[in-house]
Amino acid sequence: MAYEFQVTQDSTDPHNLADWWAETLGWEVEPQDEAFIRRMISEGHATEDDTKTHNGALVWKAGAAIRHPDRPRVLFQWVPEEKSAKNRMHLDVRVGDDDVDAVVRKLVARGATVLHTGRQGPVAWTTLTDPQGNEFCVSP
Repeated sequence: MAYEFQVTQDSTDPHNLADWWAETLGWEVEPQDEAFIRRMISEGHATEDDTKTHNGALVWKAGAAIRHPDRPRVLFQWVPEEKSAKNRMHLDVRVGDDDVDAVVRKLVARGATVLHTGRQGPVAWTTLTDPQGNEFCVSP
C-alpha cells in the first residue's frame, strides 16, 4: 500500500517562511478560510490567541502551508524555540536547466546563506540555509 505524505518544517515564524519558500519554489501559499477561523472562535473551539493577522488576513498562528498540484504539501509549523542543530532531513531544490549560480545569487539576495558547495562525480550542488537557518541544497 502506498501512502501520501507532507513535509513539515518547524519554524518560529511559519507564515513568513511559507511565503519565502512559496516564492523560492514557484508554489502558492495555501489559503486559510477566515470565515471558518472566525466560526471556530465564536463556537468556543479556538480563541483569538490562536490566530494572527498575516498580509492583511486572519490566519491560524500555528502554521502555514505551501502547495503545488503535483507535489507533496509542505507545512511550516510554529514552535517557540529557535533551530539549534543541523537538520536531519532537508529539501533538495532541483532547478533543471536554470543556471544554478544565478538561482543561488537570487536566494542569497532574498535571505538565504551559502554554507558550501559539493561535488560527487558529475553531480554538483550548493548547500544553503533559508532565513531561519534550515539547510537545503540547490542542484541542476
